[in-house]
Amino acid sequence: MKIGIDISQMAYPGTGVANYLKGLIEGLVVLDQDNEYVLFYSSMRKKFSPSAGGFNFQSNSNVSIRQFKFPPMVLDLLWNRLHVLPIESLIGDVDLFVTSDWTEPPTRRAKKATILYDLIVYKYPNETDKKIVATQKRKLKWVKRESDVVLCISESTKKDAIEVLGIEESRLKVINAGI
Repeated sequence: MKIGIDISQMAYPGTGVANYLKGLIEGLVVLDQDNEYVLFYSSMRKKFSPSAGGFNFQSNSNVSIRQFKFPPMVLDLLWNRLHVLPIESLIGDVDLFVTSDWTEPPTRRAKKATILYDLIVYKYPNETDKKIVATQKRKLKWVKRESDVVLCISESTKKDAIEVLGIEESRLKVINAGI
């Protein structure tokens, strides 16, 4: 199986999202030598270092990284607002694409999984920047419609996905962060 994963949030090392993604990728590529991984990374100003945090993702022959310099606002426009430019146009055909924090690209044929960290933009919108709230809500609209599986980082996030977004429990799976 060929699996694409959006790792763009790793441009912000030390954040919870970046740490979760790093741990997830490390675990997958160490434990799974059967599948092929295509890591999508886009940042206008920050180049991705394959050896970020002391782990070299490219030391495994089943991992490749596709780097782009799209500004986040452009991807928000293309993917969250217009919902055009399937991810396969950028990284090639994949069987599964896993999205993360900011954008929700359409796919041509790939199944989709999305990592859901929290629903603060719905629960506490006044405590978050208005642009972040708007971007997240646009993304989550597509997640609700298109994601085959939603990977929640906790039981609490799973509960919120059911109550706040109305996602059926059968599409929700909890993958807690490792220590």
